[in-house]
Amino acid sequence: MQTVLVVGGAGYIGSHTCMMLADRGYRPVVYDDLSSGHADFVQWGALEVGDVGDRRRLEAVIRHHAPVAVFHLAALTGVGESMLDPLSTYRANVANAIELLAAMRATGIDKLVFASSCAVFGPADRLPLVEDHPRRPISPYGRSKAMIEEVLEDLGRSGALRSVSLRFFNAAGADPKGRIGERHRPETHLIPVAIEAALGDRANFQVFGEDYETRDGTCLRDYVHVLDLADAFVRALEHLMAGGETLAVNLGREEGTTVREVLASIERVSGRTVPVARAPRRPGDPAALTACAARARAVLGWTSRYDLDAIVRSAFDWHLRERKRRDAAG
Repeated sequence: MQTVLVVGGAGYIGSHTCMMLADRGYRPVVYDDLSSGHADFVQWGALEVGDVGDRRRLEAVIRHHAPVAVFHLAALTGVGESMLDPLSTYRANVANAIELLAAMRATGIDKLVFASSCAVFGPADRLPLVEDHPRRPISPYGRSKAMIEEVLEDLGRSGALRSVSLRFFNAAGADPKGRIGERHRPETHLIPVAIEAALGDRANFQVFGEDYETRDGTCLRDYVHVLDLADAFVRALEHLMAGGETLAVNLGREEGTTVREVLASIERVSGRTVPVARAPRRPGDPAALTACAARARAVLGWTSRYDLDAIVRSAFDWHLRERKRRDAAG
């Protein structure tokens, strides 16, 4: 059984990726400082607690477990927070990633799958977004991801390391069996926030802008199930294990969904009403973002399997379980 070190594996996408690795016959080892991850999400392998910026600790963990590759998902992901505190974002997302790469080089590990983001693109000249679209990120978060992509491209050209950068669009959903899901405090992602409003855990769901040039005036995004993203990680690993070269791929359903359509899906799946409050546009929100996933299909054999209602159903079931757990705990 081959081992994979999953940095950030106690988080939302990382834990689902560990579950997928175990299902495919790999042994995931989680490295996480638990600042935003959850120890109870580590159910499919060992947990090593440590800071990504601690190169000595990383080297010791790598030497002990001897992974065939590393998955890097540890990052500060808040776009708004990155605008308020750029230095923390660059320290966590750039400086720490460099320490991880240095630890890999010191221990002879030359394969990495990196959790990147559609935020590397910035404003879209055309949709759907293809991989060679210009990278013009408009936030420190997006720039931090683009910087590491460039580092990985340089390492690939030098022959030091081969990598796959997976550019997520909007991750959503949860393990259908309810073992793990999306648990952020505070929660800022659209689908869980709307579900919390439907469950009565918040007063309403704010719709930021209704005058965009979309089919119903609200922002349009590409939502993809977290298990589809986890599947892409394993496929990227197998691409590298087979000798595949460094590349970046977009991951989305290639089907844009508006805010109003997400709310309708939540109401349809849950049988509950989502109370809505209207609010002005937020600065920097583009009208629409959708992915072209042709490269992921062609190179990785990847395609999304879950439609919007399946995404929402798994998310709603998870949040309902979480609410019951909190109520039982008092």
